[in-house]
Amino acid sequence: MAFLKPLSADHTPDLAEDFAIFERILGFVPNSLLTMQRKPEIVRGFGVLTEAVMDPNGTVHPGFKRLLAHLASRAAGCQYCEAHSLIAAQIHDIPAEKVAAIWEYQSSPLYTPAERAALDFAFATGQVPNGVTQEIMERVKAFWSEEQIVEMLAAVSLYGFLNRWNDSMATSLEQPAEDLGTRILQRGGWTGGKHLNK
Repeated sequence: MAFLKPLSADHTPDLAEDFAIFERILGFVPNSLLTMQRKPEIVRGFGVLTEAVMDPNGTVHPGFKRLLAHLASRAAGCQYCEAHSLIAAQIHDIPAEKVAAIWEYQSSPLYTPAERAALDFAFATGQVPNGVTQEIMERVKAFWSEEQIVEMLAAVSLYGFLNRWNDSMATSLEQPAEDLGTRILQRGGWTGGKHLNK
C-alpha cells in the first residue's frame, strides 16, 4: 500500500495541462504524479523535462526510449516503472511481440545489434553502483551518435528519478500497469511487490 495516498486528478485544477502530458504518454494520470501534486511546481517541472527528454522529434525513437527506461528500471528494481515503461512503449509504436520479448533482448531476433548495445547500456546505467564501463560505451558508440547517446541517457535518467520516487513512496500500480506486469513480466520474476494494493 502506498505510503502517501495519491490525491485526485482534480485536486489541483491548475495541473490539468501537465497531467494531460502523461495521459498522452500512458493513457492515464499515474499515481506518482497524483502523489507529487502536493508540490505542484515539481509536477510542472517534471512535465517540462519529460517533454524535452521524450521529444517525438528526437533522433531516438520514442518507443525505444521507453524500452531503455524499462531496462534501467529493472536494474534499479522499480517494479512500478518496469510496468509503466512498457505501457508507454506500446503506446509509442513498439510492437506487442517486441515488448513481450524485452527480457530476452540479448538473444531475440526481434532486436538488432544496435538495440542490444543500447539496452545493455541502459541496464548498466540503472545499477548501483553504476555499471557503465568503457567497453559498454564503446559498443554503444559503434552504433549510435553522440546526440543519440545523450537522448538515451536522458531517458534512463528521467526514469531514475521515477525509480527513486515510486519505490520510496511504494506508489500503487494502476490497473493497466498491473495487468501488463502480470501478463508479460511475471514470467521473468516480476511480482508488483509493494506497488500492489493487496
